[in-house]
Amino acid sequence: MPLPPKTLWKRISKSEAVEKGYDYYFDQDAADFATGFFENFLVHSKGKFAGKPFELISPWQKEDIIEELFGWKRVVDDTRRFRVGYIEVPKKNGKSTLLSGIGLLLTVADAEPAAEVYIAANSRDQAGIIYRQMAEIVRGSPILAKRLEVVDSRKNIAYVKANSFARVISSDSHTAEGLNIHGLLYDELHSTRDRRLWDAVRYGGISRDQPLICAITTAGSERTGVCWEQHEYALKVMADPSFDPQFFGYITAATPDDDYTDPAVWKAANPSYGHTMDETSFEADVKEAEQSNSKLASFLRYRLNIWCQGENKFLNVNQWDKCCEPWDHMGPDRVWYGGLDLAQTWDCNAFVAVSRGPDDVFDVMCRFWMPGANAHKRSIADNVPYVEWNKDDETGLCLTPGDVCDYDFIKRDILEFCKQRTVKRIAVDPHNSHYLVQQLQAEALDVIGFSQGFSNMNPACRLVETLVAQTRLRTNTNKILTWMAGNAAVKENSDGYIKIVKPSASSPARVDGIIALAMALSLAEEDDAKPPMASPEIVLL
Repeated sequence: MPLPPKTLWKRISKSEAVEKGYDYYFDQDAADFATGFFENFLVHSKGKFAGKPFELISPWQKEDIIEELFGWKRVVDDTRRFRVGYIEVPKKNGKSTLLSGIGLLLTVADAEPAAEVYIAANSRDQAGIIYRQMAEIVRGSPILAKRLEVVDSRKNIAYVKANSFARVISSDSHTAEGLNIHGLLYDELHSTRDRRLWDAVRYGGISRDQPLICAITTAGSERTGVCWEQHEYALKVMADPSFDPQFFGYITAATPDDDYTDPAVWKAANPSYGHTMDETSFEADVKEAEQSNSKLASFLRYRLNIWCQGENKFLNVNQWDKCCEPWDHMGPDRVWYGGLDLAQTWDCNAFVAVSRGPDDVFDVMCRFWMPGANAHKRSIADNVPYVEWNKDDETGLCLTPGDVCDYDFIKRDILEFCKQRTVKRIAVDPHNSHYLVQQLQAEALDVIGFSQGFSNMNPACRLVETLVAQTRLRTNTNKILTWMAGNAAVKENSDGYIKIVKPSASSPARVDGIIALAMALSLAEEDDAKPPMASPEIVLL
């Protein structure tokens, strides 16, 4: 029979397990061999410990992970008890380095003939991070460097003597079926968007005596998919190990109710606290996180391992309110940059222009357009006072004729705005804007496309966060822009990049003005960052 829950984690000897009829026992010699492999054969490859022996100085690495994974055995055949390991800890705790060491152990020191160890992740580049750490460890270890052949072009580490290897597996799930897996290292499982690769390799070691699948990750942002499934499964096993004695789960995290500014919370969530991180670094991160909602969400997820939804509030409303001051220094010599976000023809369209003042604060001017014929109906359906806002000149809302937005009307408004001011450049979301862009360019305006993908929007969004936190915007209390600032959420991808989105797909809330603001500020900042043209060199003959 399996061990009862209360004793399943108690390290009992084989004789005691046999005597009591248990299925599993703890082999201290095997545990010592595994930790000894790390400390005697491996070296650190990065940071302040680079080149030094891989001493498992953090107790969680030695006692909670390596000894547990490799020390527990099955009574029936003395093979390893655990076949799947799920380890979820915050960033900067050394989990990727630990996974690299596990991979090398499985490749060269697990007494497995022709061991095949595969490194997988959401992308080949992500999997390459673990491979590179393994390769660097090998090159830095005099013992392993003599025995292993590292081929970077193929991302392959071969132990020719035993006909074993460790290599990166393609993210194409169709190539993963049929593999004879002894070890599988899956890095950052939370970033997996296509579960087919995980499903294809999950049972790839069925013909091996003691295969080990080991996934290491930080908390994700989507409570769907394979990582959330493994997270929930791990919690069940941790609460009752008899639920699945062959599944190893290890999760350290704060809870949403914890005080994220409390050092005791930092320490509880981060098992390497005091070894690879300290209070000073957390204090700096907390200070930055308090500047915006999206940075706070990232701090909670990456530093405290709290699962956060993919969409979070973008801006701190109290900080935004401090930016709702009247314009200043609005002279004719000002240089302006514009952002234009066009929605569906029946929806709200936004043009936002910014100009940096002498006091290094950006003044903000807005224009919004909606079809006039359905404005009253939309006001009732969305519970938003579009009609009243149209009567307030300071909002900049125009109701265009008809039941669809008139792009010719928008073009005339923008041209009139540009005639009265020096507008250097306008960024436009290419979606829905091809015709209008051509028309504006035909009027000699410098109009450029500004895609709404993560890589393009991330720096623009971060700039908005910074300027709002520093109170370096003046919005003249524009009611519509303030409403949109309160609506704006951010979606974060697996690389930590963000972009502005609606609170939900079905929400009547609009965020077009904030997107246009981000584009305009990005152009202004980009031009200011460019070095001045060098004066031509004068050569005297």
